[in-house]
Amino acid sequence: MKNNISIENMFNNYVHYGHSIKNWNPKMKKYIYGIHNGIHIINLDKTLVLFNIALKKIKNIINNNGKILFVGTKKEAKEKIKYYAESCNQFFINNRWLGGTLTNWKTIKKSIKKYKLLYNNYKNLQFNKFTKKESIIYLRNLNKLKKNLYGIQNMNKLPDAIFVIDANYEKIAIKESIKMNIPIFSIVDTDSNPDYIDYIIPGNDDSIKSIDFYLSSIYKILK
Repeated sequence: MKNNISIENMFNNYVHYGHSIKNWNPKMKKYIYGIHNGIHIINLDKTLVLFNIALKKIKNIINNNGKILFVGTKKEAKEKIKYYAESCNQFFINNRWLGGTLTNWKTIKKSIKKYKLLYNNYKNLQFNKFTKKESIIYLRNLNKLKKNLYGIQNMNKLPDAIFVIDANYEKIAIKESIKMNIPIFSIVDTDSNPDYIDYIIPGNDDSIKSIDFYLSSIYKILK
């Protein structure tokens, strides 16, 4: 499906709203249009150009059998990240970024293997052999692993790129991606540092409506 991104639909989805001028990052100056009621307003002309460049690259990666890891662990992004990543058959992390997810991939793979084993035993009712106390501990461990690993359980190698909702909030994910030379797509609000982001998308990273807009736009170009 062809993308239909326009200044108007970005405006209607609150993409232009930045952060308070008190919290801005001067490195975002060139992406800011002005100030309204103490809030920085993002230049949607620039967002339009940069988002279209990012979408074209994302489509190219996925159409060539590449995989993108979608990252959004803040409460506003959790559900949307899961829904759209699964809809696009991509990987996601929406609970907590485990340190070393990219830089210590071998250890993470072992944790994924453990999660799958526990889950398969649970599915096959193997844990019924346990005492009540053992069952409680078993399920607690399973649920803990599921929260952190469910979205990457089928990720057999490092992703071809990551897509981050909030560059400020997901600093560790970005640092690990830089270290592993993994291309970074990121929504970058006026309080964030755009340095080292390969594909910057200046925009509101706090509104559920704007987050849905970014992710649904990716979904639409792949259909």
